[in-house]
Amino acid sequence: MVALKFHQYQVVGRALPKDAEDTPKIYRMKLWHTNDVRAKSKFWYFLKKVKKSNGQIVAINEILEKKPTVVENYGIWLRYQSRTGYHNMYKEYRDTTLNGAVDQMCTEMASRHRVRFPCIQIIETATIVLYNRIADQTMSSCKLTNLCIVAALLLFLSLTSTAREMPSSPDVSTMKVQPEVIT
Repeated sequence: MVALKFHQYQVVGRALPKDAEDTPKIYRMKLWHTNDVRAKSKFWYFLKKVKKSNGQIVAINEILEKKPTVVENYGIWLRYQSRTGYHNMYKEYRDTTLNGAVDQMCTEMASRHRVRFPCIQIIETATIVLYNRIADQTMSSCKLTNLCIVAALLLFLSLTSTAREMPSSPDVSTMKVQPEVIT
């Protein structure tokens, strides 16, 4: 079993009770981080209404999957900071747990966009039924056998390839100089 780097935590906190207000508002956030100490730190970072010195953590719980052996499709809405500014993004992943999907997202963002995890804010996550990625559609439409994987890969490549075909070996006798038409 592969150990996942990121875990989902539910952090509940509030302002310290004062004489004027005996029962302050309670705030709850779901956060992803490597351990609970960092999740608490991120909670205070995002909670601008209460300072850490004037607040307290009521509870912190790690959220686990109900069925960690069932493969599901997850949608992740995120916001990240790049060298040029902030960008919003939606990504879809196929995994057995939401933590695994977040781990895939962090790996992909680091490789494709050069964004490290501290610069990523996960806005929302959801389990989705209908998904948009062609690769996921081809892989989930059939039973996964070796032949079906090859057929799905060929289908995916044919859907995403450009309209220009590679020419076969040229016939030297009929060769004429003509401009290339790219459609």
